[in-house]
Amino acid sequence: MPRFPLIPFPARVSLVRRQVFAGLLAAAALPLLSACDRLGGDEGFRGIDLTGAAYAQGFSLTDFHGRSRTLADYRGQVVMLYFGFVQCPDVCPTALARASAVMQQLGTDAGRVRLLFVTVDPERDTPELLREYMAAFDPRFVALTGNPEQIQATADTFRVHFKKVPTGGSYTVDHTALTYLFDPAGRIRVALRHEQTVDDYVADVRRLLAESTL
Repeated sequence: MPRFPLIPFPARVSLVRRQVFAGLLAAAALPLLSACDRLGGDEGFRGIDLTGAAYAQGFSLTDFHGRSRTLADYRGQVVMLYFGFVQCPDVCPTALARASAVMQQLGTDAGRVRLLFVTVDPERDTPELLREYMAAFDPRFVALTGNPEQIQATADTFRVHFKKVPTGGSYTVDHTALTYLFDPAGRIRVALRHEQTVDDYVADVRRLLAESTL
């Protein structure tokens, strides 16, 4: 198996801080996007309605504490699930900064929501690094990992594409940038696009929370 250069701990901290700052700036700009870019009307989800979809039914991975996790572990919560990697320069930190803003806007309802981050770079994203990365955005966020075969199988289940792209002596990873929402019963319901706003995300999460109280 090829060996990849390890990032010294101080450099990793600096990397995470730069990504968080970049993500906050980019997430702050997202609400400026045109409201015409929304997919749903006032009566429906603002993201892509996946209710009844036959794919994206779950996963079996390991969290950053080494515990086996499946979707059933988060039953009773709205799950926001995103695929990414720690060394992602802009898309992933933007998505996580937006998710953090969503949690803030939800207020006390945030306790009924869980963000799950599935790494598409398990070779470099160690549990230690994933813990550090999630904590930089929100201590409630959970990262999931596995061996390359498990990650590929999970991505296939969610119809998520990812591919290593060489960059000098290392590589980056191109990947699908959708956020999937599961309702508290564990059913896939919505796919939100990267270009959508914090308000769009909050609206769809609140709708799933409201449904669970009916």
